[in-house]
Amino acid sequence: MKKTIKNLFFFAALLSLGTALSAQVKTAHYEIIIPAGSSDVYSAEMELRFTEFNKVFRFNPALLDSPLKVRVFTDKGEYDSYVTTALGSARPGAVYLHYRNPANRELVIHRGSAEEGSLVPHQAFVQFLRAFIPDPPPWLREGFAVYFNTLKFDRAKGTLSYEENLSWLETAKRSSFNPESVLQSGVSFPNIQAFSWAMVSFFMTNKTSDYYRSLTDSFMVLSPGASAEENARLMYNRLVLFNPIAEITRDYNAYIGAKRTFVELVEDGQRAYGAKNYSAAEELFHKATELRSNHYAPYYYLGLLAYEDKKYSNADEFYKTALDCGGERAMIQYARGVNAAAAGKKAEAIAFLEEAAAADSARYKARSDDLIKKLQ
Repeated sequence: MKKTIKNLFFFAALLSLGTALSAQVKTAHYEIIIPAGSSDVYSAEMELRFTEFNKVFRFNPALLDSPLKVRVFTDKGEYDSYVTTALGSARPGAVYLHYRNPANRELVIHRGSAEEGSLVPHQAFVQFLRAFIPDPPPWLREGFAVYFNTLKFDRAKGTLSYEENLSWLETAKRSSFNPESVLQSGVSFPNIQAFSWAMVSFFMTNKTSDYYRSLTDSFMVLSPGASAEENARLMYNRLVLFNPIAEITRDYNAYIGAKRTFVELVEDGQRAYGAKNYSAAEELFHKATELRSNHYAPYYYLGLLAYEDKKYSNADEFYKTALDCGGERAMIQYARGVNAAAAGKKAEAIAFLEEAAAADSARYKARSDDLIKKLQ
């Protein structure tokens, strides 16, 4: 009783303070509270995220008791104080605060923090799911939160883009687990994010499969009034109605065993390149770019492969992309010099080679000087 009274006073004080010091932005599904004088940068993002989430879950927005609330802080001290008062300790970047009363639930964001970009997608999904199903199965909550964690919002373009999140793949592959125990669990468990993501990835990998159909059908049995344990049981019973757990386990093991991390794809591609199996190497490096479009390594090797195929213009484009993605300048400019020389562009080749030599004289000066002499 004392805790309840304390919370009521806490929220009353915050409401009074917020009226004077903040502004509200209302959208179709959100109420966003921002510091007075600050610009709104979240309304478009949150509505787009809501749409993407609901393409999978198909919840009826009319069932929402109130708009989903987002509270934004630009001052770290104010953010930490607010979150600590609610939770007893600080949380970096963003956190969803869940209460039995829907009017008190809110996603709290520290705008401009280093963690904002990675935590907002995660916490925004948890807020979305728990708005409709307050106590979902833990694997569903955590698995989809990780799955959607790499759904990034570009504020300049006002668009969302998705890259598959494989941050937990290595953990899932190293640690054998029983899908049945994950799907039936109504409580958190060790490595919940890895194993939950792995199950979601398995069900979501093919949108035309029976498994995906079973997954989305099972959302219909979730109950807003049920506990996490009850909802886990309801979902499990629906999932295995047409897909026996033995088949799910067999097919999951085959799926996760065949799935490659970014590092594995690059290493396999390097081995194929070294063995002069260029077609296999090219396929592997292209797959690596699909997983991590901002890493230089696959683009550098695709440049080497294009050079081997005498596609010098393509090679240079790959090298430039690798450079833009943070690749080692000396290594890439040397490769561009060799490529330009092969293409008959002597002036460009010399410029690239001189830059490589200047960037790392110990590794590239001697070989750059030798090639420059041959070009002059």
